Amino acid sequence: MRTHALVSVAVFSGLLALSGCASKVTQPEKYSGFLKDYSGLQETTSATGKPVLRWVAPGFDPAKYDSIVYHPVVYYPVAKPTSQVNQQVLDGVLDYTNSKLKAAAAARKPLVTSPGQHSLIFRGAITGVDASKQGLQFYEVVPVAMVVAGTQMATGHRTMNTHLYFEGELIDAQTNAPVLKVVRQGQGKDVNNENAPVTVDSLKQVIDDMATDATMFDISKR
Repeated sequence: MRTHALVSVAVFSGLLALSGCASKVTQPEKYSGFLKDYSGLQETTSATGKPVLRWVAPGFDPAKYDSIVYHPVVYYPVAKPTSQVNQQVLDGVLDYTNSKLKAAAAARKPLVTSPGQHSLIFRGAITGVDASKQGLQFYEVVPVAMVVAGTQMATGHRTMNTHLYFEGELIDAQTNAPVLKVVRQGQGKDVNNENAPVTVDSLKQVIDDMATDATMFDISKR
């Protein structure tokens, strides 16, 4: 029981190592500003082999913490519905993200509403990203990006990749200093073209992978 308590914070830290794009990490021009400081981020891989940008404070010891204050994931900046991503989908993605993350956190560490002397604070956001044709032209900021790819269709349209971008951190409640920061992107299901709607189901696998990485994350292998 004691051993489980000591390592569970480290395991929950894996929640921040979200499922990402297989080919690249988030580029600096796509940082949203949700995190106060992006310095020190280094490219590494999650437990499931996905690329991720991560920073861990020197000397961070999960054994010092006994609880987590879970702040629900938000959109940052505030999400605005589009023709492809309507308000119902935005709400559904956010609800699904929080249900999976909070359940995974609670399974690993007691959740508290008020921080104690040995608490960590979790905060995270689905962040604004670009939508572009052929990965070249920036034209819109939306919380879910559709990047044109795939085979040219007879209509002249291409299939669209869907991506979910995330930034998050764990904060020492006593010092108010971050101990772990992550910036990551995850790829969902393709949609047929730039006019096809994105659904919650398009992005569920990205969100489901959060829990997988949470259970497999080992801070000693950072």
